[in-house]
Amino acid sequence: MDKNDSIRDIFRNTKHRKPSLIFCPRCCSPKIHLSHSLDVWLTPKQYYCENCGYLGILVMELDEDSEINQDREKEESALDSDKRS
Repeated sequence: MDKNDSIRDIFRNTKHRKPSLIFCPRCCSPKIHLSHSLDVWLTPKQYYCENCGYLGILVMELDEDSEINQDREKEESALDSDKRS
């Protein structure tokens, strides 16, 4: 087995997951995003909350298999469809 075969096996066995929902650790708001586009490249990710003004590297993350996450996705899709109408 050469190196290319082992690399292919690694990529084949790697599980791909959807990005999970993130929330502010201070106020639990979902209105949190990266503070700057270069944060990922030059420095650790730093997040900014539009609701409370939190600025930091910690966020709360919701598992994709969680019932709450599934309910949240349904609500967001319903809101999106209402906005389009």
